[in-house]
Amino acid sequence: MPIHATTLLLLTCSALSGFVGQAIGLPLPFLLGPLAISALIATALPERLPSGYRFPQKLRLMFIAIIGLMIGAQVTPALFTEAHHYALTFGAVTLFVVLAHTMGYTIFRHLGGYDPTTAFYASTPGGLYESIEMGEAAGADVTRLMMQQFLRIIVVVTALPLGLSLWLGAPVGSSAGMTMARPDVPWSDLPLIVLAGLGGLGLGHLLRLPAGQMTGPMALAAALSLSGWLSFDIPQWLVNMAQIVLGTALGMRFTGLSRGLLLRGTALALAAVGSMLALGVVLAVTLHEMTGEAVDVLLITLAPGGVTEMALVALSLQANPAFVTIHHIYRIVLTVLTLGVITRLRQRKG
Repeated sequence: MPIHATTLLLLTCSALSGFVGQAIGLPLPFLLGPLAISALIATALPERLPSGYRFPQKLRLMFIAIIGLMIGAQVTPALFTEAHHYALTFGAVTLFVVLAHTMGYTIFRHLGGYDPTTAFYASTPGGLYESIEMGEAAGADVTRLMMQQFLRIIVVVTALPLGLSLWLGAPVGSSAGMTMARPDVPWSDLPLIVLAGLGGLGLGHLLRLPAGQMTGPMALAAALSLSGWLSFDIPQWLVNMAQIVLGTALGMRFTGLSRGLLLRGTALALAAVGSMLALGVVLAVTLHEMTGEAVDVLLITLAPGGVTEMALVALSLQANPAFVTIHHIYRIVLTVLTLGVITRLRQRKG
């Protein structure tokens, strides 16, 4: 089957799974539904995919940019009214990164039996692509490293919305009816949205921003919003489509992995992410006492998941996704900088 036809068929199946997820009240249905169906295809039916098939990266980047624009438009002067709490919240993120990495390393090294290099880079609570790149250069087992890093995000993206839905007694994510998108955006706005997305992608690449495919468009939209020159209204159908594409791309990462390796990796990911989320709960409760911010919002702010996905979860809690995203960007930057320093020290010792 031609590559483009395969991609179209995958996205069709993913879209249908998203509507099914919405009908049964699944949190983030247009993200988790496609993730589940594409992961099932990648692991159970890999022989039905074209040889060497990879989900188109350019398509994924374009839709990540759409989410970035939507989040950046929420950056208004009101966001900075909570700036007096940032020293505490950023301090908590710093502590979280150090302790979460230590716990993850312990689990992968001693429970999983991974070699020290693989365990070190597989347990980072952020900087997915940087961790894989640096780990490969350092001699880590790339297959296990990639698997654990992608599983970290997938487990958080899946477990956190489900857990919050059970705790709050109502679904979170787009199934809760909360959204930054508008249903009545005219089609004439679409070219402007596309141009802004492309401009944001270029900005992220030029400035080498962390998670630049999202933070570049987010920075552009935030600058335009704060200046008052222009604001972005993203149509709901485009937001749903972006989640379908992102969920499918995540699920297809499992292509080629043996079921035994995947099951073992999933068990280790559940242990590592479970310990990280438990740490996040402790820090969130502590911060709640100090700042008065809601525990669930603080937990999302600390969770070691994808920036885009955590911002979407924040919508259901009526929290400003820009507040959540700023802290996740800091987590990624801190993790990558720490990785860079430690990698150089390891190279000197070697």
